[in-house]
Amino acid sequence: MSQYWTDIVNKLDPYIPGEQPQDQQYVKLNTNENPYPPSAKAIQAIDSYKKDKLKLYPDPESTLLREALAFRFNLQKENIFVGNGSDEVLAHSFQAFFKQQKNLLFPDLSYSFYPVYCGLYEIESTTIPLNENFTINSADYNIDNGGIIIPNPNAPTSILMPLSDIEKICRESSSVVIIDEAYIDFGGETAIPLTKKYDNLLVIQTFSKSRSMAGLRLGYAVGHAALIDGLNRIKNSFNSYPVDSLAQVAAVASIKDEPYFQQSCQKIIQTRKKATEDLQKLGFTVLPSAANFIFVTHQTRGAQQLYAELKQAGVLVRYFNKPRIDNYLRITIGTDEEMQTLISTLHGLLT
Repeated sequence: MSQYWTDIVNKLDPYIPGEQPQDQQYVKLNTNENPYPPSAKAIQAIDSYKKDKLKLYPDPESTLLREALAFRFNLQKENIFVGNGSDEVLAHSFQAFFKQQKNLLFPDLSYSFYPVYCGLYEIESTTIPLNENFTINSADYNIDNGGIIIPNPNAPTSILMPLSDIEKICRESSSVVIIDEAYIDFGGETAIPLTKKYDNLLVIQTFSKSRSMAGLRLGYAVGHAALIDGLNRIKNSFNSYPVDSLAQVAAVASIKDEPYFQQSCQKIIQTRKKATEDLQKLGFTVLPSAANFIFVTHQTRGAQQLYAELKQAGVLVRYFNKPRIDNYLRITIGTDEEMQTLISTLHGLLT
């Protein structure tokens, strides 16, 4: 604490990212990174970029990137907003749409950055409990509110919400509904087509997961032009040059390499299926996942103990010391070899 902090800084409870220990080499299955490299075309675009252009500011409108995304989703570039990772896009969205007199709604078990943004921007919120099986009941959101945000698939539970339920929420809500689709490419159906039908729907995605670009920090929002204009008003009051030139050219190249994108996603889906089966044989219950991670609990061994023992053995997974999920582990899907190391290590710990 510092005497120079403002009152709001004193009250903040900041987000804590997955640990990144440097004391040894780990099999790193705790931060939902993609185990495969970005598209070779994206790497080539960076390598061939004329480096003397780095002395110039990037295109503040990210025009080519927005056009590429608009083409992919059969929309107009006016329906696309881009920023430094989906976290920045989310932050702008909270400022643009959720600072209301009525409370923001989101699941009680969801992305832990949401309450952090509420604290930072002084937004009142109400958490809606998930069902006993960790699914979302869309009817629970049909109450008076100042906005709704839901991750789909949900994090950390990995469970997918049906598109029909999302449409029901959009249809019944008079406020902005944000669907946070960081993991949608690993087995879900995007809500982006619904943005043509509902002007209160904003869908946010990222290049960090399915496109293996977490290090470049790129995210985007898709929605009605009026919502995008609201985001631009926030962005241009904060940082008018948010996305760097190298990130823009790499992202455009990645979007154009659809075969590699699909191949990479399918590899993770297949590995997830095999890992799920192997973990079930070891006595784990694995929630149905549509993400690049799985959420598991063991019949007899506590999650916190298993987390510590795995870390000691050189395998990192994510443990959340929170009500309802303090006996679960979140495990990122790595390569086949990494997942086999996990399974072999667990077999040794459990037998």
